[in-house]
Amino acid sequence: MNDLSNYRKSYEKSELLESTIPDDPINLFNRWFHEVEDFGGESEVNAMTVSTIGLDGFPKARVVLLKKFNEEGFIFYTNYNSEKGRAITQNPKVCLSFFWHTMERQVIIKGIAHKTSEAISDNYFESRPDGSKLGAIASNQSEIVPSREFLENNLKKLEKDFESLVIPRPKHWGGFLVQPLEVEFWQGRPNRLHDRIKYSSQEDSSWKTDRLSP
Repeated sequence: MNDLSNYRKSYEKSELLESTIPDDPINLFNRWFHEVEDFGGESEVNAMTVSTIGLDGFPKARVVLLKKFNEEGFIFYTNYNSEKGRAITQNPKVCLSFFWHTMERQVIIKGIAHKTSEAISDNYFESRPDGSKLGAIASNQSEIVPSREFLENNLKKLEKDFESLVIPRPKHWGGFLVQPLEVEFWQGRPNRLHDRIKYSSQEDSSWKTDRLSP
């Protein structure tokens, strides 16, 4: 057995106080996101974990890339026929989490996922490199395949078929917008007395804040 009990670190880089936070969690998320981008040294600041309840009843988490956020919520893109896409369609209650270890920060978002409009999905798909567009067509995400060669041959065939042609977005591929109900901000602090501030959505569209014990 690998004993990791001596893996310890003191968190001392920042603090999170009620006196310095905005009324809206999106504004705080925006501030943290760009602080990590500018000073944190993370290679992919927009990498996040999406957790769903699968069709088999088990929770499942995987890392995807956040592609847009605003007052409406957080957008990522996927194959709607994938395990992830089908799970969200059946149960749209999801959790997003960001871990920015260089800044000793986490953000945990509970919300409801909805498909984005076709126009939003089309616009993002058009912005992708051709290789990524064809990859979305070549791969039946989450399905069993016989080999790596099978996938590569699919891609090569598509490259020939779409040579000099516009590559259309597959109808089974698009975005999900996660509208937040709760957003928790976690800032590491010394002696494991971490700062945890939770925003909870209210019926009048305002946000209630609470400090949580670490």
